[in-house]
Amino acid sequence: MGEPETPLSEAETAAIRADLDHYEDAQAAAVEALKIVQQARGWVDDERLRAVAGLLGLPAAELEGVATFYNLIFRRPVGRHVILVCDSVSCYIRGFDTVYQALQARLGIAPGQTTADGRFTLLPMCCLGHCDHAPAMTIDGEHHGDLTPEGLEAILQRYD
Repeated sequence: MGEPETPLSEAETAAIRADLDHYEDAQAAAVEALKIVQQARGWVDDERLRAVAGLLGLPAAELEGVATFYNLIFRRPVGRHVILVCDSVSCYIRGFDTVYQALQARLGIAPGQTTADGRFTLLPMCCLGHCDHAPAMTIDGEHHGDLTPEGLEAILQRYD
């Protein structure tokens, strides 16, 4: 009999095991292990969360607590491109609200939703660390600052 099947790919399992070597205990590797799965699949479903917990030797409930605490671990499907819009005080003062409203109108979705074509998911973020270019957002980790409602279309067109 071979090894039992796992919902994780061989590459995910190998990456998580390799990552474990860099931490003193499995709990410290939890976020990075979840990121490995998310990078491969776009989000972390319940089945894979349980598989990661088993691989780390942690209770699934404990790993669920980690996953829901970190707002960049997605526990439900997201679009091909994730837009994080900074809603910090700096961004708010410099026009966040008009940019955010324009972005929602252009995409036809509210915060936390994904466009019908699966292209974009829109999420607020408490701080992106780009206060000197407020209002700011990231799309797939790429920073965009000094945003205006008029400039959004050109940015969005870069992401198919």
